[in-house]
Amino acid sequence: MKLSEQKRIHILDAAEQLFFDKGVANSSMDEVAKTAGVSKRTVYNHFETKDVLFYAIIERMMGLLNSASTIEFDPKVSLKAQLIKIAEQECDLFKSDNFLRVAKIAFMQMMQQPEFAKQLSNNKIGCMAYFEHFLADAENAQKVRVDDKALAATQFVYLLKSHIFYPRLYGFDEPNEQHENYLIEQTVALFLARYQCNP
Repeated sequence: MKLSEQKRIHILDAAEQLFFDKGVANSSMDEVAKTAGVSKRTVYNHFETKDVLFYAIIERMMGLLNSASTIEFDPKVSLKAQLIKIAEQECDLFKSDNFLRVAKIAFMQMMQQPEFAKQLSNNKIGCMAYFEHFLADAENAQKVRVDDKALAATQFVYLLKSHIFYPRLYGFDEPNEQHENYLIEQTVALFLARYQCNP
C-alpha cells in the first residue's frame, strides 16, 4: 500500500472516531490532522473540506454495512421461516457496532444538514436491498398479495427497528435474546396477517 493511501486511511480513521465522539460540527480539521498524525495540509490534500471528509467516512461505513447476503424466496420453504431468517439477519445488522456507529454519526449530522437525510435514505442496506424482489417472487408463487411492496418492506424493517435498533441507539432498555426472538416472531406474525394469501 502506498504511503499516500496509508495516510488517507489514517485520516478517515481519525475523523470517524472524532465525529463519533464529538459530532462533525464540534470536530475541526486541525484535530483530525493531530489525531491522524499528519499535517493539516495533508488532510486538505486528500479532503478539500470537512463535508467531503464526512461523506467519505459515511461512504466507507455504508460499504461495510452492505456486505449482508441476499435471501432469495424459496417456494419449498415456509414463508414464515424465511421471514424469520430475514428478520434475524436484519436484527444482527441493527445490533452491529458498525451500524450503531454510522447511525450515531449520521443522526447527529442530520440535525445540522436536513438535506443529508434525503441522501442517506437513498442507500438501501440490509434486507431493504432485496426485500421488494423477495416479495415479488413470493407473490408470483401466490404466497402473499402486496400491492405496495416498497411500503410493505419499510413496514417490516421499521417494526424491527422500533424494538431492536432505537433502544440501543438512544440508550433505552435493550431486549434480551429471548425477548428479541419474541419480537421477531410477533413482527413476522403481524406481517403475515396483513399480506399472506393462504395461511
